[in-house]
Amino acid sequence: MALQLFHNPRCSKSRATLALLESKGLEPHIVEYLKEPPSLQTLNDLHRALGCKAIEMIRAQESIFGELGLADADDETLLRAVTEHPILLERPIVLNKGRAAIGRPPENVLDIL
Repeated sequence: MALQLFHNPRCSKSRATLALLESKGLEPHIVEYLKEPPSLQTLNDLHRALGCKAIEMIRAQESIFGELGLADADDETLLRAVTEHPILLERPIVLNKGRAAIGRPPENVLDIL
């Protein structure tokens, strides 16, 4: 699978991660997840590739997180919430050959390249 960047162009960390990848001569397939929300299968694949708890993939500071009462939700509930409210997905996420990293800071993604 090609290098992918789950990207929000309005996010400075996401833009910085894209610039970092481009500075390395890489051209990731950009997935604007707010325009095309990821499927539950895609989110499960990202979750597995990241090797973290689902809550670590979630932007808990978003108001919808509290409105939906997700503080004590299990992984499946969290990932399903992202399919309906993609703003909840932490960004940026880079996926490369079955491994993934969250670009916070952007340099975090270098280990999977």
